[in-house]
Amino acid sequence: MSNGSTTTPATRKGALAALKGLLPFLRPYRRQFLFAGIALIVAAGATLAIPYAFKQMIDHGFGAKGGMASAASVNTTFLALFGVAAVLAVATAARYYMVSWLGERVTADIRSAVYRHVVEQSPEFFETTRTGEVLSRLTTDTTLIQAVVGTSISLALRNTLLFTGGLAMLFVTSAKLTSIILGLLVLVVVPIVLFGRRVRKLSRDSQDRIADASALAGEILNAMPTVQAFTHEKIEARRFGASVEGAFTTAMRRIRARAILTMLAIALVFGAIVFVLWLGAHAVLEGRMTGGDLGQFILYASIVSGAVGALSEVMGEAQRAAGATERLMELLAVGSSIRNPAHPQPLPARTAGGAALTLANVQFSYPSRPETAALDHVNLDVKPGETVAIVGPSGAGKTTLFQLLLRFYDPQSGAIRLDGVDIRDLDLHVLRDAIGIVPQDTVIFSANALENIRYGRADATDAEVIAAAKLAAAHEFIERLPEGYQSYLGERGVR
Repeated sequence: MSNGSTTTPATRKGALAALKGLLPFLRPYRRQFLFAGIALIVAAGATLAIPYAFKQMIDHGFGAKGGMASAASVNTTFLALFGVAAVLAVATAARYYMVSWLGERVTADIRSAVYRHVVEQSPEFFETTRTGEVLSRLTTDTTLIQAVVGTSISLALRNTLLFTGGLAMLFVTSAKLTSIILGLLVLVVVPIVLFGRRVRKLSRDSQDRIADASALAGEILNAMPTVQAFTHEKIEARRFGASVEGAFTTAMRRIRARAILTMLAIALVFGAIVFVLWLGAHAVLEGRMTGGDLGQFILYASIVSGAVGALSEVMGEAQRAAGATERLMELLAVGSSIRNPAHPQPLPARTAGGAALTLANVQFSYPSRPETAALDHVNLDVKPGETVAIVGPSGAGKTTLFQLLLRFYDPQSGAIRLDGVDIRDLDLHVLRDAIGIVPQDTVIFSANALENIRYGRADATDAEVIAAAKLAAAHEFIERLPEGYQSYLGERGVR
């Protein structure tokens, strides 16, 4: 993965194949999907019952002989129709609630999984991947997936049921007219397939451009003092504006393709239906169909055509979500180059005298600059209890040495040993927990003073935190804050 976003070969696969990456996140909620499916089937069944009720109303109500019998038939039919509408309303509400819950739940799980995976990556990952791009995938891409899981899947299943059931009822009503409709509907498949592929590619490109804009914004906002010191506000605004315009242009290409897809699908479907209804009207005039049959046929044809139009819309959403899913699965597939040993050795017991640190012929180059050695065959022997200062000009490798000690990277050759044990044989968390570090650039999180100091040891008591603050000569000025240790410091401590 790199900071430039490109379409991978996986993009050429079908949208459904790409969306299979969501299955591990959907499986834990089989029961909820079952309930949503039952509600969906009931709602679809109620919808398909309405045209039949209209047929009964026309043929046995309005078309019946005798006023009293006709009125009774109409009353019965309308009562049945009201009952069907009530069932439809309840089932639709249940379906909406369940699928919305699933969309929110699955999206939250995906965001958590991606975030957990990202924070486990080594610094090598962040050398080649911009933070803004990761944030875009956590927010924009997961929002697209939420729309698919929480809306589009339900709509796709509902309209598939309506299409299948409506088509079956069309055959029951008039097999001849339905056969003509099917022959004409073949014309709809070609534009959906052709434009669907293009929409998917443009959707992926659109998400990549949004990620680029987010990455640029994150980079500049994190360096605002530098930007303002060099009076680059207008320059950076123009850069971001150009990036946003690029994203807009790509999005408009996607929107145009989807608009054409929807227009062709609806025009062809309804054009075919109007032609068939013209044939049906002549069949009624010739006595080959009743008025109720034609009314039922019209309603079922409307249901089927509406289902086809909705499925074309859903396909467009699925194409967008497929691109977003690919990007998220790419992120989850990235493995950290720094791995825990399968059978870690225990950390040697600490003594009052400290631990011995040995660097034996260590050579290291950063992954982004493999041709330049940051450390070239370095040897160092620090005895227990010994205090050593490492000095040198910028770029000499001082920070690199501590990054290797913390196993942010592993050397290409040589070894680093703690009390004679290669640090690659130690558990990562145990190793890092045993090392105290004061970074050159102090990081302050959006939390109170107490929690910021406790960050070094999550289980520290309030008394231990205050003791640490006193050792750092910070206790007095923290106490002078409006709420003392409970004072909220704000992002980077600037509040």
